[in-house]
Amino acid sequence: MTAAAAPGGVGPGLDARLGQETERWLRWDKNPLTLASVKKLIAEGNQEELQACFGARMEFGTAGLRAAMGPGVSRMNDLTIIQTTQGFCRYLEKQFSDLKQRGVVISFDARAHPSSGGNSKRFARLAATTFVSQGIPVYLFSDITPTPFVPYTVSHLKLCAGIMVTASHNPKQDNGYKVYWDNGAQIISPHDKGISQAIEENLEPWPQAWDDSVINGNPLLHDPSASINKDYFEDLKKYCFHRSVNREAKVKFVHTSVHGVGHKFVQSAFRAFDFVPPEPVPEQKDPDPEFPTVKYPNPEEGKGVLTLSFALADKTKARIVLANDPDADRLAVAEKQDNGEWRVFSGNELGALLGWWLFTSWKEKNQDLSALKDTYMLSSTVSSKILRAIALKEGFHFEETLTGFKWMGNRAKQLIEQGKNVLFAFEEAIGYMCCPFVLDKDGVSAAAITAELASFLATKNLSLSQQLKAIYVEFFLLVQAAR
Repeated sequence: MTAAAAPGGVGPGLDARLGQETERWLRWDKNPLTLASVKKLIAEGNQEELQACFGARMEFGTAGLRAAMGPGVSRMNDLTIIQTTQGFCRYLEKQFSDLKQRGVVISFDARAHPSSGGNSKRFARLAATTFVSQGIPVYLFSDITPTPFVPYTVSHLKLCAGIMVTASHNPKQDNGYKVYWDNGAQIISPHDKGISQAIEENLEPWPQAWDDSVINGNPLLHDPSASINKDYFEDLKKYCFHRSVNREAKVKFVHTSVHGVGHKFVQSAFRAFDFVPPEPVPEQKDPDPEFPTVKYPNPEEGKGVLTLSFALADKTKARIVLANDPDADRLAVAEKQDNGEWRVFSGNELGALLGWWLFTSWKEKNQDLSALKDTYMLSSTVSSKILRAIALKEGFHFEETLTGFKWMGNRAKQLIEQGKNVLFAFEEAIGYMCCPFVLDKDGVSAAAITAELASFLATKNLSLSQQLKAIYVEFFLLVQAAR
């Protein structure tokens, strides 16, 4: 059904539903750039682009939201951030009677989209404004952080929820809104459906929604940056098993944050382990939302993303390259081979190495093997069965979950609450949970622990590739049996 003119006179030829959506947008949007974009599309009668912007609202799922930045209900922008946060706020109020005592944490990456005025910090401030306007405390990081710092803060400060504004390794035009529950893990059903319904019920911006100045100097707003930075790295030190080896380490490392947030945090992680910090790739060290040196800012792409890292490593005679994605929750690793070629390890290969290493280090510290009955590792169903094979031989427990760290994080929390020790979890998409104080993948801790593994192996004149082969030889038959 079409109408000669949409409600409110927003333009001829729009169907009734699209006309209603654009009419509401013109009333509610106060961002001059996105508002002007929509007015221009209406004036031009650009049905195709209006349909792309307003045809369907972004669907809130267990991964939250992720979409291109731009105008309309199908895009990430100031108004959809406000609407999403209003719904999330109302849902949390129903779930937690002590929400106004405990509060939420919010942080952001370095993404920006100049043509729509959208950027992660702006989105985070608008989200904080929503909660503060309802009398709810907000722990808003004052600067960019890795994604794993949000679930860490939820658990560490016993908050009700966490929001991370990031699109991780997506293309530069995208952004996202990732949500954590009070257990420190990503949300799972039925919360996604409940939040989605609450968003639909709270679309009209609340009176103070657009005025993010209300959070400036507000007693409900807290900046956890300094304390969380300190506490995270203090907790990370507990997973350093070979400090004396690290101090004498001869292995050189190169690190790239691929224009994301990871640089200073990986430097700090190395210092926490008593390592000389890795050599950063200078062209990719500082955040840049344009990602100018890579086609896609995803280390999982392999050698194409690591070209500059290899060049620097060859120049500095470094053997190992460590690469985080732009929000530093994933880690890629490459090693120089004897033939001069670089080997980029797959997620399954690095999962095998880290699983073997964390169990070996744990066993060295825990001579009482009766503790094995309460020791667990996890991986998702799409990942290698190597952890199951190691568990069969060594006597600890292995569990497989559905795809995604939301499942591993929630299961790990259940096990920890039962008094179990969760050593490690991984997924083949280069995601690793090496320290259960973060119930999600964490590329910062994984970088330091990988460096310690490589340095320890070097004292035995072994490379990562050689150790990986030894693991496969030792556990090959058990891997076959586990399939």
